[in-house]
Amino acid sequence: MTTPLQTVPSVTNVLAQPAIEALVAEQGRAAVLGWIRTACDATRQRLTEEGHSTSRSELLHAIVADVLQNARQAHNHLLGPVINATGVVLHTSLGRAPLSSAACAAAVSVATACNLEVDLPTGDRRYRGSQVQAAWRQLTAAEDVLIVNNNASATWLALRALCQGKEVIISRGQLIEIGGSFRLPEIFMEAGVRLREVGTTNRTRLADYAAAIGPDTAAILRVHPSNYLVVGFADSPEIAELANLARQHGVLCIDDIGSGCLVDTTCWGLPAEPTFSHSIAVGADLVMGSGDKLLGGPQCGILLGRTPIIDRLRQHPLARCLRVDKLTLGALSGTLQSYLQGTAGQDLPTLALLSTPVAELHRRAGQIAAAVTPPAGVTIEIIATQAPVGGGSLPGATLPTVALRISGPPGAESLAERLRLGQPRLFGRVQREGVLLDLRSVLPRDDEQVTQALQALSGL
Repeated sequence: MTTPLQTVPSVTNVLAQPAIEALVAEQGRAAVLGWIRTACDATRQRLTEEGHSTSRSELLHAIVADVLQNARQAHNHLLGPVINATGVVLHTSLGRAPLSSAACAAAVSVATACNLEVDLPTGDRRYRGSQVQAAWRQLTAAEDVLIVNNNASATWLALRALCQGKEVIISRGQLIEIGGSFRLPEIFMEAGVRLREVGTTNRTRLADYAAAIGPDTAAILRVHPSNYLVVGFADSPEIAELANLARQHGVLCIDDIGSGCLVDTTCWGLPAEPTFSHSIAVGADLVMGSGDKLLGGPQCGILLGRTPIIDRLRQHPLARCLRVDKLTLGALSGTLQSYLQGTAGQDLPTLALLSTPVAELHRRAGQIAAAVTPPAGVTIEIIATQAPVGGGSLPGATLPTVALRISGPPGAESLAERLRLGQPRLFGRVQREGVLLDLRSVLPRDDEQVTQALQALSGL
């Protein structure tokens, strides 16, 4: 008699199925063999535990379905494109600033051999990042620039290279913790710098800084609050005041502006964000910021300042550990070109998304809703709501926005999951027993894909 385990199809038999042959052509034989063996092993274990037999054809059908499911699960864990419909323009988990077409093209253009560390006119070796020095000078009037892999490492390098073994003065209200358990006091400790706290959480006066300056003081540091905001009875000195105080006492003034902003955010109805150019203009010795926040470029840390200071940072032994690759430099160069040409507001997706009028969001939402026939019981409605900028920029600030609210069976969490795992992958937010697809963070070019993702719900 045939035992239940003998009815399990062979690997060869499974490989011969049309759906599996197509999967091999797409994913490769090795990966598919692994999924088949996993599915066959699970089937044998199930038959052993349950003790009843099933026909070979039924088992073959079930194993093929398991293999295809394993392939989908593997695909969902791969790095790939997602449509950000959360409303958070700078969503850290979704990659923060979407790159412009020019930035993408610039990154691709240097993917092969390029003049990464060479001066073409002379053939001599140059430091990495020299190609963006002129752009930063023109945009901010800074003497020199160093690009590292992110702003956290920029902070650590500045403290380590310029202030090791000495004190750095900082307001208690700026001892921040940001995502990933990045705590500023711990960065001080790792950099070998003594932290000198002044003032209180909500109020720090210029006199507090002045009283703390002593023979061991290396610098005064101002830090952007990132993702929190102190409101009400709160005050702190402007960077111009701190720079003047530092100059009077012969210590450095370091300004971590966080978001890497180069524009006036008040024109979009948002609070003012510190900018590179302002801090340089009022006398900060070193200004740091991120490339992938309000700057609208790739992830990197940007250090701007006087040439002797940047040289000390560049020559530090650990600067090599923090340097960026050629693709990042290419994308940064493409991003800066938009600022130089005066087209950043139109070219850079981050700035374009932040400045989109609500009326335009309403129009796009209406077009999408009209093009979708939802499955039975599922409703799509257009609602007005608010969305934060995100990414550690403009803390506490929100923008008016428009969202498509999807509700009905099988429930908000299940609908959100289906949209995330669909093709295209659409990432919204669950709120008030519905899924909100917020167009504040969706590029207009992706509206058709949003429509396709919603239409695909009918087939699930």
